[in-house]
Amino acid sequence: MIHSELLFYLSMTMVVTGIVAFFVLLFVPSPYGRNANSAFGPPVPTKIAWLIQEIPAFLIPVYFIIELLFFKTSDSSNVRDAVLLLAPFILHYFQRSLIYPMLIRGGKPMPAVPFLLAFIFCIYNGYLQSSYIINYGYFHWDFISAAGYALFAAGMAGNIHSDQILRSLRKPGETGYKIPHGGLFSLVSGANFLAEIVEWTGFALLNRSLPAVAFALFTAANTAPRAWHHHLWYLKKFGDEYPKNRKAILPYLI
Repeated sequence: MIHSELLFYLSMTMVVTGIVAFFVLLFVPSPYGRNANSAFGPPVPTKIAWLIQEIPAFLIPVYFIIELLFFKTSDSSNVRDAVLLLAPFILHYFQRSLIYPMLIRGGKPMPAVPFLLAFIFCIYNGYLQSSYIINYGYFHWDFISAAGYALFAAGMAGNIHSDQILRSLRKPGETGYKIPHGGLFSLVSGANFLAEIVEWTGFALLNRSLPAVAFALFTAANTAPRAWHHHLWYLKKFGDEYPKNRKAILPYLI
């Protein structure tokens, strides 16, 4: 099997897996966070889990870039394209693996099964995106690329801001849940999930590749059901206190 065929099959596997996951997760909430379930394995401390499971998606593209710079015969345009196309991916996973875990306050331990699945996925996706971009990526200087960068930046900013809002809900020593307000939470219950979908939609526009599109679809397929379950949980817990105009994942629609 040639390399391009391998990447094609890895991408299509991600699409199919995402579709299956979407329908499963509509009925079975992801078993971590507020839905953590001991039936899915022994607990892993939250900060350690996020660091270890996300770090492959940061280290793998960094390795590919270093290899391209120092161990391959490449012209400057090839290096430039690889850096411009992979930079958003590396930036996201730098924040998610090395900064985000350090900011977590408390947080329920993560069961071993979702932790291991996330770890495997980050290896899988880190290789898929990096290998495609290094070997076949081409940066287009046009409006679509600008829109891709803008969407990615807006999504990442929204993601970080939403996480900060959630962290600030509890004062030191407090327990329990509160209703988040502000930012994207003014529109949807799954503000951080919507922001992440926007991020990877921008990444797909920037790269215009099957692997990037597959990742964007996989992200939406996994986070949309989680946002829906969060929305139902908020409605059940807070009843009439919960803002009536707030949707689950798509502002004004769903």
